[in-house]
Amino acid sequence: MTQSDFTSSDSIAAQTPNLQTPNLQTPNLSSIALAANNLWFAYPNHSPILKSLSITVTAGERVGVIGPNGAGKTTFFMSLCSVLTPTQGEVTLFDRPIEPGVFRPEIGFVFQNPSDQLFCASVREDVAFGPENMGLTPDEVAPRVHDALRITGMTDYIDRSPHHLSGGEKRMVAIAAVLAMQPRLVIYDEPSASLDMRARRRLIQFLLQAPETMLISSHDLEFLLEVCDRVVLLDDGQIIADGDPRDIMGDGDLMLAHGLEKPHSLVPHVEAHHD
Repeated sequence: MTQSDFTSSDSIAAQTPNLQTPNLQTPNLSSIALAANNLWFAYPNHSPILKSLSITVTAGERVGVIGPNGAGKTTFFMSLCSVLTPTQGEVTLFDRPIEPGVFRPEIGFVFQNPSDQLFCASVREDVAFGPENMGLTPDEVAPRVHDALRITGMTDYIDRSPHHLSGGEKRMVAIAAVLAMQPRLVIYDEPSASLDMRARRRLIQFLLQAPETMLISSHDLEFLLEVCDRVVLLDDGQIIADGDPRDIMGDGDLMLAHGLEKPHSLVPHVEAHHD
């Protein structure tokens, strides 16, 4: 891994008004990290959750995924990781199709709740779990563990129990556990949820420095404005809008039509007039 050390923890298809047109530019094929084409998913005897969803993500992009609860965001992410098998359609990761049930270390998934991801007795064991299950030898695993903890600023916690860490510390250990597998694309599901201001700022600084391609789902729209260079609005299993974060999230009618609010920083403020 080539990312620099992280600073210390004290560093701080429905009708829609003003519908944004998804970006239809054809990217350089050699730079495509992820391509989902005509993706459908439905549980047996249920209505589709994903409906003809297509998206292309270029290597190095940080893409925010927004939408109301029940829009299909988590189902979309799990389909990309082959945790769920699409009913129809294809997902390609770095020019290779994703096959159901086949582990692809190029993609990592950081869970919304880090406690769901950390289950070992020590931070060292949790971060080593992925590389060990990739079949690496102890001599290969050890430097990956140390690199991932160094990058996330968690080296001093290597022998601590994850269950005794704060929420922000658990989040960074969960990220380290994914980075130890050296993915090229990382999916973050609500990464800023339940973090205090300091931990949230630390996470923002980390993500802005990270070299991986990212998909980030969050209801914290101010967080996405700082981190992402592109936003996709998902609702009813379909991509409604795709483009610049400020253009999409700054469209009040569009956001309201899909159960969201314009971020406070994008709302014009008029200073109070004093006579």
